Amino acid sequence: MGVLYYDNEGFPMDDRLMAHVQMIVTMKLRRSENFFLSWSIDAAAGGGRESIWIDNGVPIRFKYSGSRPAQINREWAEKLALAANTSIGLVINEATIEPDSIPAT
Repeated sequence: MGVLYYDNEGFPMDDRLMAHVQMIVTMKLRRSENFFLSWSIDAAAGGGRESIWIDNGVPIRFKYSGSRPAQINREWAEKLALAANTSIGLVINEATIEPDSIPAT
């Protein structure tokens, strides 16, 4: 489990998911396209959901627990990119979980 640091606050995230989120964040910010990133909070941590506004002016850092980069699943990355382009932004939930396909590099 890695950590996404945004504006000096840490948000735990699975390394594989975070690798894909990093790719989407990079793509969107290179185009100067700000967006919301949202996810559910585990019931053990109090439940609910959280959203952050991803913007070029806010420091962001991805800290992975593993030493090897995850292989990128292009189908999943495209699905996440499309979600990030909606008015509600990229919501990490059961609708955006990785499809059952072989990861591609």
